Amino acid sequence: MADGSGSDQDATYRAPIGCVDLRAFDDEGNAYEFHACHDCLPWHAEVVIIDGEILVREWHAVGCPQFEALIEN
Repeated sequence: MADGSGSDQDATYRAPIGCVDLRAFDDEGNAYEFHACHDCLPWHAEVVIIDGEILVREWHAVGCPQFEALIEN
């Protein structure tokens, strides 16, 4: 886990957070498996429905490497 020593790498509970919406199911209807993030403390997820599609909204510290990888794609 990040140690929070740099403000851009802060992954503590005090870190600013951001979210990304991910598909909950693949094209064949199989559910994706989601695991808690081991790189940031504020990680949590919620299920949302947007335009009839079921999504998983993951919340991460904005400096979390996993979050940065998700928003790059």
